[in-house]
Amino acid sequence: MLDTLLQIIKKTVPLSPTDIELCRQKFEPVLVPKNRLLEEESNIPKYLYFVISGYVRLFNYDTDGNENTSHFNCPPGFITSYHHFIHQTKSNENVETVTDCELLRISKNNLDTLITQSAAVKDFSIYVLQQSMTYNENRSKELATLSAEQRYLNLIDNYPGILHNVPLQYIASFLGMNAKSLSRIRGQIIK
Repeated sequence: MLDTLLQIIKKTVPLSPTDIELCRQKFEPVLVPKNRLLEEESNIPKYLYFVISGYVRLFNYDTDGNENTSHFNCPPGFITSYHHFIHQTKSNENVETVTDCELLRISKNNLDTLITQSAAVKDFSIYVLQQSMTYNENRSKELATLSAEQRYLNLIDNYPGILHNVPLQYIASFLGMNAKSLSRIRGQIIK
């Protein structure tokens, strides 16, 4: 499983044999069934996850107890409650597998050690942070400026596999609407 991550890193920065060995030592492969909480709110996140295959979501509960999905990770890519993972504080978010998943995970201590010992991994971490900031900026703009239908069309254009793997109520929540509105939009598009 690590080879997938290494190939992605190599597209951004060159890796030495030492860098590769450090990654092998610090990342742990795990297979996780669907609908499993990886990290639970009110706890300090233990791991940063790299999704090899499958879908993972980040969600929280509103004051009425409804789930609000704030992020999906379509493979491959990283996911955790980033702020709380980095600062090692109690999270108000949950990380859950939506499908069966092949994951790599790394603890905060191991990530810090890896970044300290490998300039290439440090450079790649900066690249990932930049990509994450760009994604979050674009997502905020979309939520503020696009109609619900436009947000849905953008999602299926950019992540077509999500419709076949993620329940509609999670997609609706992610897009900032309820499931009935999403069903209506889908019905209009299909006509």
